[in-house]
Amino acid sequence: MLVGTAAVVHGVGMLIEVAKPVVFVFCILSLYALFHAAFLNPASDLDQRVYESLSLLALAACISVAGALVFRQAARASYSRRARLTSTLPMQLFVWASGVMLILFLVSLYLESHCVFYRDVRVF
Repeated sequence: MLVGTAAVVHGVGMLIEVAKPVVFVFCILSLYALFHAAFLNPASDLDQRVYESLSLLALAACISVAGALVFRQAARASYSRRARLTSTLPMQLFVWASGVMLILFLVSLYLESHCVFYRDVRVF
């Protein structure tokens, strides 16, 4: 009876170890989609960029929380201690990336409205 239980626990641990890189890649891809919607889509106006970015931010947050749950379960299995959800790699990546993108987005809005980065060649 114990041998079967150990095999099931080992199988679940192996499944968690396989799931960790998969959810981490999905986390990175969702953050890339957010970055693309916020900065690299030139055809959209400001309102459309904000709405699309907010919806992709919510999607990236859900994917990061799911990834954090997988990483926390793996930490519980290996260390047998209570791991915090915010100390996992997908959540740290989400918090740092979304914070940096928020700062860059605000800077880009300011530069777009207050600075001109081209010279008028008609003057010469």
